[in-house]
Amino acid sequence: MQFTRRETLALGAGAALVTVLPFRANAAIEDHVAEFTGGAEVAEGGVTLTAPEIAENGNTVPIEVAAEGASAIMVLAAGNPTPPVATFNFGPMAGAHRASTRIRLAGTQDIIAIAKLADGSFARASQEVKVTIGG
Repeated sequence: MQFTRRETLALGAGAALVTVLPFRANAAIEDHVAEFTGGAEVAEGGVTLTAPEIAENGNTVPIEVAAEGASAIMVLAAGNPTPPVATFNFGPMAGAHRASTRIRLAGTQDIIAIAKLADGSFARASQEVKVTIGG
C-alpha cells in the first residue's frame, strides 16, 4: 500500500491531533473546577454520585448527586465538547442536598461532581460511564 504525500501529511496531522486533544480536555476540566472552587483544595469523598456503569444510549443518562450540607454542586462531563453539565444551588431552607437529572454524554467518559460545603471546603467524586451509543 502506498500513500501520497498529501495522505501522509493528513495522517500525521490526525495522529498529532488525537494525542493533543485529551490533554486540552483535561485542562478545560481543571479550569472549570478552579473557577468553581476559586483555586481552593478539593478533597476526595463527601459527595455521592450515582450513575450507571453502562448506558445504552448517551442521549439520556440518569445521574444523582448528593452532599450533606452542600450549598452548591457542580457536575462535569469530561468527554463532552462543553464539560459543564449542571450546577445545583441549595439555599438554607433546602430539605435535602441532592439532585437528580438526565444528561447527554458524547461517549464513554468520566462524570465529575464537585460540592461546595457549608464550611467553605470542597469535595469531589467521579465515576466512569461507558456509553454504547453516543449522544
